[in-house]
Amino acid sequence: MAQNHAPSGHEKIETSNFLMIVLILLTVAVGGIVEIVPLFFQRSTTQPVEGLKPYTALQLAGRDIYLREGCYNCHSQMIRPFRAETLRYGPYSVAGEFVYDHPFQWGSKRTGPDLARVGGKYSDEWHRIHLINPRDLVPESNMPAYPWLVKNTLDPNDIAPKMKALRVVGVPYNDDEIAKGGEAVKGKTEMDALIAYLQVMGTARK
Repeated sequence: MAQNHAPSGHEKIETSNFLMIVLILLTVAVGGIVEIVPLFFQRSTTQPVEGLKPYTALQLAGRDIYLREGCYNCHSQMIRPFRAETLRYGPYSVAGEFVYDHPFQWGSKRTGPDLARVGGKYSDEWHRIHLINPRDLVPESNMPAYPWLVKNTLDPNDIAPKMKALRVVGVPYNDDEIAKGGEAVKGKTEMDALIAYLQVMGTARK
């Protein structure tokens, strides 16, 4: 005659969907906290590298356009610490280069080349031609063209609120920089702004 036995703790977990889900979520949460929280207290991840400066008003506007147009979908901004990477792109990326980026643009998706060190590599005119029609410079490129950036002008009223918001999360903009932000982008096109952003990428460690 079979004897009844009380289910073990392991059996209770395996036979209860609710309990299994709760414990999985708890495990993932604890693991994430253990990995992420210490980063907020490490100098290498919270302090800017020597020479790093907050984006100017024009560069900041260009970064927003970079995000709006989805450039990060094809170009990463993270050189990994592998010999093949550093030989091609330059010094590997460190967290201190991106403390003023909210959000940062690290990633490994590379339909196009990594842009972590593109600043100063090409002239402004090269970037202008490349953005208007990439195939004029790189015949095999599958990058889309962005001719409308030449026609669209920046709204000076947008800059100060963005700089104020970034100051709240730790970017050291002062009152004078914020007050002059609108004037700095007055009459500038979206193309001017995007090129200014591209030209500053990775220059702090070069």
